[in-house]
Amino acid sequence: MLYIYIYIYIYIKVLVNSSLSKLGWVCGGAQTVITALMNVVGSDGTLVMPAHSGEWSDPAQWCNPPVPKEWIQTIYDNMPAFDPEISPTRGMGRISELFRTLPSTIRSNHPHVSFSANGREAMYIIENHPLTPQLGMDSPLGKMYTLKAKVLLLGVGYNSCTSFHLSESLIDEMPKERMGAAIFENGDRCWKWFEDYEYDTEDFMLIGKEFENNYNVQKGMVGNAECTLFEMKDGVDFAKSWLIKHRFTVR
Repeated sequence: MLYIYIYIYIYIKVLVNSSLSKLGWVCGGAQTVITALMNVVGSDGTLVMPAHSGEWSDPAQWCNPPVPKEWIQTIYDNMPAFDPEISPTRGMGRISELFRTLPSTIRSNHPHVSFSANGREAMYIIENHPLTPQLGMDSPLGKMYTLKAKVLLLGVGYNSCTSFHLSESLIDEMPKERMGAAIFENGDRCWKWFEDYEYDTEDFMLIGKEFENNYNVQKGMVGNAECTLFEMKDGVDFAKSWLIKHRFTVR
């Protein structure tokens, strides 16, 4: 039997990316993990998790699995509008999915990359999440960066490090793509097209490895999972410099 205790000194604002399965068996599962995190952050702190909902993206880009071409227009016409109260997450894990349902948790209103937050700074972080750029300085990521939040990778690697996407949004050379989602606009359901950056996690593991060689990154075990804790500003600033040097080098 594994009882989970998290003895990591987390300052009052922390963004958590997590995988429950990597921890091993936890008595109480995701509920226990969330309770432990909230206890450590404390009543004056703020806990934030991604609540992304990939099913509300453009069906023409779906590949796992794809849909028949003849279905696409039907999906545009009939997909229910994103609703932060009930639209489920996808690929975020059981911890993030349960966290978004807590009565005291609030969720941002972005149809693709919403965030859930609980605590003193939750409303400031969550409110007015722009449709585009969805992961820029006016998004929850940018607000956490300004608030000097920490990032906790709980059983996941840097390829799941959502905060590195903020770095991408700060680079002029970032390519853009057309995106779409079903949303409420002026009280009515509609399919909304918009343009945003073509975010990419492919090199995030390389960035994380070099980041650890240059900054104070805390490593530890929670259950069976290796976990990583670092200053969000340090990670974002380093990732931006790395991307400019390696991904966007002029050839």
